[in-house]
Amino acid sequence: MKKSTVFVTGLISGIGLGGCTLSDADKSADKPNIIFIFADDLGYGDLECYGSTVNRTPNLDQLAQDGIRFTDFYSAGANSSPSRAGLLTGRHPIRMGINNVFGPQSLTGIPTSEIKISQILQQQGYYTGIVGKWHLGHMHEYLPLQNGFDEFFGSLFVHDQASLAYMRGNKVEQLYVNVDSITYTYTQETLRFLDKNKDKRFFLYLPHCMPHVPLGATENFRGKSANGLYGDVIEELDWSVGQVLKKLDELGLDNNTIVVFASDNGPWIIEGPNGGVPTPYTGGKNDYWDGGQRVPAIIRWKDKIRGGQVNTDIATMMDWFPTFANIAGASDAIPTDRIIDGCDITQVLLGTGQRANQEFAYLHYGRLRAFRLEDWKITLPQPEQRGNFWTVDVPAHDTLFFNLRNDSYERNDLKDKYPAEYQATLAKMNIFAETIKEVPPSMVLSNNQGPQLLSQERATAINEAIAKGIEPKSASYVSRTQNGQAGFR
Repeated sequence: MKKSTVFVTGLISGIGLGGCTLSDADKSADKPNIIFIFADDLGYGDLECYGSTVNRTPNLDQLAQDGIRFTDFYSAGANSSPSRAGLLTGRHPIRMGINNVFGPQSLTGIPTSEIKISQILQQQGYYTGIVGKWHLGHMHEYLPLQNGFDEFFGSLFVHDQASLAYMRGNKVEQLYVNVDSITYTYTQETLRFLDKNKDKRFFLYLPHCMPHVPLGATENFRGKSANGLYGDVIEELDWSVGQVLKKLDELGLDNNTIVVFASDNGPWIIEGPNGGVPTPYTGGKNDYWDGGQRVPAIIRWKDKIRGGQVNTDIATMMDWFPTFANIAGASDAIPTDRIIDGCDITQVLLGTGQRANQEFAYLHYGRLRAFRLEDWKITLPQPEQRGNFWTVDVPAHDTLFFNLRNDSYERNDLKDKYPAEYQATLAKMNIFAETIKEVPPSMVLSNNQGPQLLSQERATAINEAIAKGIEPKSASYVSRTQNGQAGFR
């Protein structure tokens, strides 16, 4: 087992980084620009540099060659809104009540009391922009311009939700969005941002909609890959990254611009060929298995990072918050009145040190599902998970204990064979569990009983009418009933 020093992350409220130490970057140095590119539902095994043999990704492969490719990098959540909240705040989403995905019906969003990395960088003189999917609330106070961004172009939701439109700032610019051109549109907006702000210090957040279903690609890429429409989408995303890198080079900004590429969570494997692959891991989006939150992550910083590195230590999406703050010379702006779960990994990037700990908590739907310490992972008991056409059923299980380094598919329970390691991991998990005993109620009201009650009320009224001999008035209703399709249109 790999040896590393372990610190407890965020034991009590009021400890800023709970064991993750900071060392301010040289404040006299020219602060770098930062571009963070986020794919949506991209699988761990969907890039060539992560093992894909069916998707061509030359630009992302080159990005990895020019910087660091992480193998054990975890998203902050197994679906969209939690992952994005964790990235922007450096905190587990459960600490702010974001346990599910915001939708058009949500009247809440990312709390205004949370400090976002966009706000910290903005205070440091960065011009901040977002091009792409926000997905952290659509009411005015939750929009990007009210949360540290100077400009915004993109959508408030993912494109399988209603009310999708292109926003510019706080206003709707275009009501109807062509799914096939989303990646192209975001790319052109990004190039415009770079041209306009080339003489400023900037932070650009580029959260793509793809490859979230429904898939869309322009004619230049549709039907061109060896992996169907999903491959077309991945290759257009790779093209988009290439366009951004080319523009940085043209503007003379590539040496002093940090470029990060990552996925918000694992692939949506229930979508079959349209959902990507977690290879060599098990599970996907919405899972507590590693395929749900272990994601591709690549960083390039030409002036500072030695290229061609592969880092096999644990790192997380929440680490970018303290890391970017440190690099911008703003470590003192990180709040100390709340737990920050991310660790400053500047020393990891520069090759001068290691991450302060090797721990990760798998949190989803407001529950602690699993916990990793170094190479060991405890998975807590779960009921049966029903599969679909593309996925198998997962039987109910008791507590499991895996060595992820030797068993990426999480098949071999080792708690009886390695009791000391099991107890050590369990102890760390229990310490972490104490920090989430008192968390706010869910901001995403997924337990609204209105639709269920309405359905029950309608069914009851129909059954009572049938019992009284009342005939339906609609001939189409009778036809649908006879065909087993009775219901309300």
